[in-house]
Amino acid sequence: MSIVSRIKDLAQEKKMTIAELERTVGISNGQIRKWDDRTPGIDKIQKVADYFDVSTDYLLGRTEKRRYYDLTKKDERDITKELEAMITDLKSSGAFAYSKETAEVDEQTHELLIASLENSLRIAKIEAKKRFTPKKYRDRD
Repeated sequence: MSIVSRIKDLAQEKKMTIAELERTVGISNGQIRKWDDRTPGIDKIQKVADYFDVSTDYLLGRTEKRRYYDLTKKDERDITKELEAMITDLKSSGAFAYSKETAEVDEQTHELLIASLENSLRIAKIEAKKRFTPKKYRDRD
C-alpha cells in the first residue's frame, strides 16, 4: 500500500478530505497526491503522522503497527495466557462462586468480570509499552 493510499484511509476514518488535511497540517494544496510520484520531505511526513497519531514507518509502509505501543500478536497471546491463569486462580479460590450477598454470580456477571479483567490487562500492557519503550525505538515496529 502506498503512502498516499494509507493517508487516504486515515483521512476517511476521520471523515475528512485530503485537501482538508493539507490545510490543517500546513501542506500546500495538492501536494499529498503527488507523493506517489515524488518523495516527500520527512518534515511533511512527520506532520501527517503526528496529526493522525501514527508512526512515520506506518505511513511509509514499513510496518502495519500504527503506533509503537500497539499490541503485537505475542502481546495478545501473553494477555490470553495471563487471563486464563487469573480465571483459574479466581475459580479455585471461589471468588467467582458467590457475591457478598451470598447469591451465586450469574453468567452475565461472570462474563462481564472476565471482559473487565481482559481490558485491564490490555490497558496495563499498552501503558507499560508507552512508559518503558526507549525513545530511540518509539518510531519503529
